Amino acid sequence: MNVRVLGCHGSGQLVPGTNGPIQCGTCGFLVNDRLLMDAGTIGSRLFLEEQRRIRVVLLTHLHFDHIRELPTLADNLVGEIDEPVVIAAIPEVLDGLRAHIFNGTVYPDFFRLPDSARPVFVPYELREGREDLLCGMGVTPIRVNHVVPTVGFLLREGAHTVLYSGDTYQTDALWQVAQDVTGLRAAFIESSFPNEMEELARVAKHLTPALLAQEFAKMAQPELPVYAYHLKPRFREQIRQELGQLGILHLTALEEGQTLVL
Repeated sequence: MNVRVLGCHGSGQLVPGTNGPIQCGTCGFLVNDRLLMDAGTIGSRLFLEEQRRIRVVLLTHLHFDHIRELPTLADNLVGEIDEPVVIAAIPEVLDGLRAHIFNGTVYPDFFRLPDSARPVFVPYELREGREDLLCGMGVTPIRVNHVVPTVGFLLREGAHTVLYSGDTYQTDALWQVAQDVTGLRAAFIESSFPNEMEELARVAKHLTPALLAQEFAKMAQPELPVYAYHLKPRFREQIRQELGQLGILHLTALEEGQTLVL
């Protein structure tokens, strides 16, 4: 499984880097060039030819940072594709996209345009706990603990599976299911705020590095590679330092532009 990190932060921001400015992007992970997990970053990182290859977009929830470049993708693909792109999500997310984004007021309804018989997007309703086969991969959504209806995903390719937490606070079902998965190769777990902001994390239902460690321990797989993402750019360096102090054997804080082979 090839995972390309288009965006991995909890907001978009230009921050200083060792070799010059770094543009933090919101969450978008391109899997095997054809399936996208969350749609925070697409058009700003992919050439049009690469966008044409996307066949499925998985959405964890409706918050803007996870859907922000979905309208851009729709605009870019008008007249460029022969088959619609599948937008796969739980019912609350699909309903919210129609009501609040692609409603003809905020943005054109690309579930019907440019032709209702051949729109840019088609919805696909995911059901919690059920595996669906999309782009040749098994996709299982598991409800997590966030302020709006949100799921994490188990993404399976053959005998190999990766876990993607979505935005979450302390939760249980996702880790319980993961315990029983054979061939689990990695866990992508959010870590949005530094430890000193634990109260804000509780209210906003996000994780800190200390909470990430507690959640990861629930899987009882201490040697599993962990990729931390959704760091808020303002606190990026502090969060990275705290993650490094956790003692988790194979923990990496993701950066835009990385490609992982899992």
